[in-house]
Amino acid sequence: MEEDSKNVSLSEPQLALMRVLWSKPNSSVSEVVDAMRQTRPLAHTTIATMLSRLEKRGLVTTIKEGRQLIYRASYSEAEIQKSMVSELLSSVFMGNARALLSHLVSEEEIKEEDLEQIRQRLLAHSSKGKTHG
Repeated sequence: MEEDSKNVSLSEPQLALMRVLWSKPNSSVSEVVDAMRQTRPLAHTTIATMLSRLEKRGLVTTIKEGRQLIYRASYSEAEIQKSMVSELLSSVFMGNARALLSHLVSEEEIKEEDLEQIRQRLLAHSSKGKTHG
């Protein structure tokens, strides 16, 4: 991601809209409206405004196809997630990843099977570091 959009913060409706574009790239406003109506019924004009604002922020791009604009996400879902988690970590937990993990565990936001997967990743990660040193 570019430097100016490194710390992306999206509202829930904006994130829902981006999910539509990730699953259906090259969508018109009407197609986005139809897809979003499955989960949140927002007015056509509201979605058009949201798309326009996301375009101004560089998060979506447009191409003109005939008389309509076709929208596409500028960044992958993984890039946006990474940016939003970094922003959360920095703003809410003052950069302390241990505090974030502790919060997730104590609030039972992480299931036991997820914790086991995290343990396995940590073990794999730490053993990788040992082979290089």
